[in-house]
Amino acid sequence: MNSQSVRELLQKVPLFKDLTEYEMEPIVDLAKSRMYRHGTHIFMQGDPLTNVYFIRQGKVKIYKTDFHGKEQIVNVLQPDDMFPHQGFFRKDSYPAHAEVLEDAILIYIPIHSFEDFLITHPEICIKLFRVLGDKIVDLQNRLEEKILHNTYEQIIMLLLRLARHYGKEIKDNQTRINTHFTNRELANMIGSSRETVSRTLTQLKKQQLITTDKGGYFILQANKLEDELF
Repeated sequence: MNSQSVRELLQKVPLFKDLTEYEMEPIVDLAKSRMYRHGTHIFMQGDPLTNVYFIRQGKVKIYKTDFHGKEQIVNVLQPDDMFPHQGFFRKDSYPAHAEVLEDAILIYIPIHSFEDFLITHPEICIKLFRVLGDKIVDLQNRLEEKILHNTYEQIIMLLLRLARHYGKEIKDNQTRINTHFTNRELANMIGSSRETVSRTLTQLKKQQLITTDKGGYFILQANKLEDELF
C-alpha cells in the first residue's frame, strides 16, 4: 500500500480523526502492512502488547474465554476499525483474542515507535486523549446496559448498537444491519445463551419490530425498538 492509502485509512479511525494531513505524515511513516488468512489469530489474550492494528480489508473477531473455555465476543470489527482501543497507552498484555473471520489486510503500528513519536508531539497527545475519553463513555454505557436492563432489553440495545455501527437506513426508519451475526455470536456479545437470543428474536419478529431479508440480514424498525426500552 502507498502512503496515501495508509493515511486515508488511518484518518478514518476515530483516534486520528482530528489530526491534519501534516500531523499524520510521521504516523504514516511508522505504519506497516500485512495480510492474514481466515481462521488465523493475530494475537492471543495475554500476549505481550506490541502493535496496534487497523483493518484495511476483512473482518476480525475480538473475544475472550473464561476458565471453562466459554467464548464471549467483545466485538466483530470491520474495515477502518482499530484494535485494541487502549493499545497505545498501556504497558500490558493483549486483553482478548483476535481471530480473522475473513481474509484481512491489516495496517499496524509498533507501540514503542508510536510512544517515541508522541513524546515529541504533545499537541497530538491532547487530541488523542479526547477521542479516548469518548470511548470510555461508550464502554460505561455498555456496562450500564448489562447492570440495569434485563436480557430482553439488552438484546434490543445490542441490535440498535449494531445498527449504528454496521447499519444503513433503507426506508421509513428501517435500518438493515449489513453484517451477518449468528445467534451464538449475538449471545456471546452480551453474555447470554443462544436459546435466549433465539426466543427473543422470534418474539421481536412476531411483534414486527425486526425482519430478515432474502440475504438473511436483519432489518430493524429502529424507532419502535427504542420505544420498547421506555
